[in-house]
Parts: sequence; structure tokens; C-alpha cells
Amino acid sequence: MKPSLALSGGANFTRNFWGKYQTSFKRRFSVPSSSSYCFNPIATMASASGFGSLVWFRKGLRVHDNPALEYASKGSQFLYPVFVIDPHYMELDPSAFSPGSSRSGVNRIRFLLESLKDLDSSLKKLGSRLLVLKGEPGEVLVRCLQEWKVNMLCFEYDTDPYYQALDVRVKDYASSTGVEVFSPVSHTLFNPADIIEKNGGKPPLSYQSFVKIAGEPSCATSELVMSYSSLPPIGEVGNLGISEVPTLEELGYREDEIAEWTPFRGGESEALQRLTKSISDKAWVANFEKPKGDPSAFLKPATTVLSPYLKFGCLSSRYFYQCLKNIYKDVKKHTSPPVSLLGQLLWREFFYTTAFGTPNFDKMRGNRICKQIPWNEDHAMLAAWRDGKTGYPWIDAIMVQLLKWGWMHHLARHCVACFLTRGDLFIHWEQGRDVFERLLIDSDWAINNGNWMWLSCSSFFYQYNRIYSPISFGKKYDPDGKFIRHFLPVLKGS
Repeated sequence: MKPSLALSGGANFTRNFWGKYQTSFKRRFSVPSSSSYCFNPIATMASASGFGSLVWFRKGLRVHDNPALEYASKGSQFLYPVFVIDPHYMELDPSAFSPGSSRSGVNRIRFLLESLKDLDSSLKKLGSRLLVLKGEPGEVLVRCLQEWKVNMLCFEYDTDPYYQALDVRVKDYASSTGVEVFSPVSHTLFNPADIIEKNGGKPPLSYQSFVKIAGEPSCATSELVMSYSSLPPIGEVGNLGISEVPTLEELGYREDEIAEWTPFRGGESEALQRLTKSISDKAWVANFEKPKGDPSAFLKPATTVLSPYLKFGCLSSRYFYQCLKNIYKDVKKHTSPPVSLLGQLLWREFFYTTAFGTPNFDKMRGNRICKQIPWNEDHAMLAAWRDGKTGYPWIDAIMVQLLKWGWMHHLARHCVACFLTRGDLFIHWEQGRDVFERLLIDSDWAINNGNWMWLSCSSFFYQYNRIYSPISFGKKYDPDGKFIRHFLPVLKGS
């Protein structure tokens, strides 16, 4: 296996990579420290020589800039790339309000399957493949470790509460059997625990304070491994029920029952193509200013639409960061955070850090940073909002776009979130959050919860008088009604 350090765009970076995994952190945060990412490649190769490694894909569905994959492949005789189909996330739920499972709409499931198929294709080109198993992930991983007798388990660190609990179980078992565990922070630019430690043990609660404390990420000067000439072969897999990436039909879904699919396809290949196209217009990148986007632009969205690729890790946020910094070096002037394109990456980091350091971040009750507001309980109005049947064309068209595409522009999200909560219906932000969490292809636990608290004026932002009008805001951006008529064809003749 020979990794390639070549980056598209001719970027030059300084070598500074990761190291052996450390499990301890002073307080309750079980995350490896930044210093754990400097290792001796020669020592690593010697210790792993002749042994097998398992790399567990969850997010981080890519080959480029994947430190868990790189570490697992160095010096290993056999490499087992694994993805576990989690039934509670993937299996069809006929009782749900939209096509999909009990946890996710079908658009996101399709996007995930496309991403897995693309990853499998990339691995096959390198002499490997994706080993797909089905079951409760913790139990499946334990069976894999028992069957394959690997010496090393590698997976990307995840701050979501679900994975925090799952990873403790898996790491405890691995450690008890002498398996080395390497779990690097690579889904984000910063290690959230580092930011919290710098801030005296508490997460910064404003964007400005976060940016000041965080500084520049270490990846700004790191040389990222973007490709490989080959990977170690897969060893004997035994009788664990390995399969190829399933199709939607094999999971019980009927594609012909979906009237309109999201136009955004999943996978690392698509992510890198979309990134290349977005950053090819240096003037657009330099002048990007978030508040000036057009939420009614649907044939050609007025943004990168890279969020679902960052959510699933099809695109490395660190590589994206480096690409933006290189463009800023080449232009005379550019916008700055919080409104710049790079500033949007830092918003992602801000919410990840705040979520990681705040117990009950996804709830109003028991959440120390969330205002306790007596929201209305109105299931009929919630359903009308969810299904695009409020009678406000601008609001309804946005919600239909969400139902059909699993995506809408960030200003459109602001409009419908404000309408549901403080603007008009005064319904609990958690209920709106649940709808977004199900339907968005870029649904992200930290960002989704953080934005709903923000837009409902429950946390972070408290200017209650700043309302997105469900009428005048739509007239401003969609004066001819093209967006509305596309998603509400019943109004085409009006």
C-alpha cells in the first residue's frame, strides 16, 4: 500500500499527521487528545506487520483524508473494511408519515446507499471491498472481532450521543481482548473537547467566542492523504453473513412508489465533483455572503449543496477548508466569517462543540442553555405545516420541497422554522426538529438541534421581533411565483 499525498489544485502542505490513540480525557469527555495524532510510521508498521486490522465505516464514507483507513492499512497483512446496516435506521416502517424507516426518510436512506456503493467501488479499485453486515452494530462488531482475530480496530470518532454510547461498548470489548483501538477526530476541523478545555470546561455559547478560542485548525498546515495505489487484501471472512451494498428494493422499498426523488446523489465521487465545480469559480467563492443567498433558486441552488456530503463524510471538511484557504490566498479580497463560505464550516464546528459540551442538547427540559417556553400543543397545525398545507404558498412550497427532495436552502429553513415556532404557530421547536431530522438528507444531530433552538429564540439568539414574514419574504425572493408553482403545481394556473 502506497498512499498518495497529491491534492487537486496543486496545493502544497506541510507534513503533520496523526498518532496512536489515547482514551483518557480529564473530565467526562471520552475523546482522544490532539497530541495523539503524531505517530512513528516505522514503529507502527513493525507492530502491525503480519496482523489484521478492521476499519469500521459509519460516517467518513470516503477514501480521501481518512486517517482511520490510513492507520488501519499501514503495515497490516489483512484489512477488513466494514459497514453495518442498522435495522432501526434502515428497515421500512409503513406507519411513518413519509416513506422511509422509523428514523429516516427514504431520500436519506437512498443517499446513504449511493454513498456506500461509491465507497465500495473505490475500495475495489484498490484491491479491497466493503464488507456489509446487518444487525445491531455493537453486537456485529464484537462478532467480527471474535471471528477475524484482528489486532487493530480503527474508526472515526463521533460526538453524537448514540455513537458515544455504542463506541464505549465496542472499545471496552476490544481492549479486554487485547485489540488496539484507534479512533481519530476527523469528521470536524477541531476536537470539540480541546475547545471546551481551552474555555475552562464549558463550551463557548457564541460564534465569536468560539472562533476566538478555536484559532486556526491544525489541518490548515497538514498534508492530507488523498489516495492510495492499493490496500491490503481482505482475509478469511468466515460465516458472518457478508453481503454487497443492498438496493432499496432489497431493504423492502418500492422505488416506483416515490413520485419525485431528490436530485442530489450520494457518494465521495459526487462530493469531489461538486466541490471542484463550486470552487472553480473563485470570484463566487471569494464573494460568498450567506445572508444574500436566494432561497427560491431550485434549478441551480444558490449554494454549494455540500452539506449532505459533509454530514456523511463523503467530503472531508478538512480538505474543504484547505481548498477555501488556497482560493483566499489567490484573490485580492474575500468575505470573512461568519458570512463567508469558510465561515459556514466554522458554524458547523461551533454547533458540534456546543452540542458535545451540553447535556440534553436535543431537549428543552434539562438543557441549561435553552429557554423554558410554554409552547402550544396543536397536532393538526403541526401536521398541516409538515405536509405543506398551511394555506401560505411560500411556506407550503418549501415544505413540499423538503418532502420531495430532502433539502432546501438555509433561508428557506429559517422561514419555515420561524413560522412553526415564535413567528406564527408557537409550536415546540422539538416537533419541528423531528420533522427535519427525518426528512433532510443532510440531517445532522448537532446542527439540526442547534439551529432549531436558534430560530425559535430558545438559545443563542433572542431578537424575537425579527420575524420571517410568510408573505413578504416569499414575494421578495420569488416575485413571479416560479418556485411556488413548481412545488405547488395546483397553483400553476393562478
